[in-house]
Amino acid sequence: MVEPKFRIVEAIYPGMTQLDFTAPHTVFSRIPGAETIVASEPGGEIVSDGGLTFAGTTRMADIDGCDLLFFPGGFAATEVACDAAFMAQAKRLGGGAKYLTSVCTGSIILAATGLIKGRRAACHWAWRDMLSLFGVIPDPSRVSRDGDVITGGGVTAGMDFALVVAAELAGEAFAQGLQLGLEYAPAPPFNAGRPETAPPEVLARVRANMEAIMPARLAQAKAAAAAF
Repeated sequence: MVEPKFRIVEAIYPGMTQLDFTAPHTVFSRIPGAETIVASEPGGEIVSDGGLTFAGTTRMADIDGCDLLFFPGGFAATEVACDAAFMAQAKRLGGGAKYLTSVCTGSIILAATGLIKGRRAACHWAWRDMLSLFGVIPDPSRVSRDGDVITGGGVTAGMDFALVVAAELAGEAFAQGLQLGLEYAPAPPFNAGRPETAPPEVLARVRANMEAIMPARLAQAKAAAAAF
């Protein structure tokens, strides 16, 4: 008898940050025995926040279930957390999944399902505190593991997160070989990737940019929290 594949559903949406999605997808699609489905609420084409279009996504309602559910983040994440149609499918698929996962502000969507209340989750540093609105414990780790809930921090943490998932599903030796095959050996030109290490003037400028859009995002997050 043929063993059923381990089904991974990557739930994407308009305005997502494509690297939140494509870095984990690169790893997930190479895990032996896994079936990776790129899904969206309407199906069809989805345009990311950088203008890249992902075609042929499967309508979430047409997927009967999954073993692992994944949400990428993006500036549209809080808007999506208020989208009743998307969230209905997210809750349905997440309710039967063995693993609940996300990268960046995808954890806000995951939190809005109500399925990780009381659990720890990572998120982008600028929006991490919003998780508390949903009864989720903000975790500053680059990759957070709380039982079957595995989440990554902001954007580039998606690769670290995905390798942790690969090790969980296929073993550390496989994950290390995959890391080598992808030549994932980060050596950033600047030590400015975290608020704790960025130059003060850089941090101040980025914080100012984030604070300009904070009221709208916070209002959306509060609306999503009131509905879940």
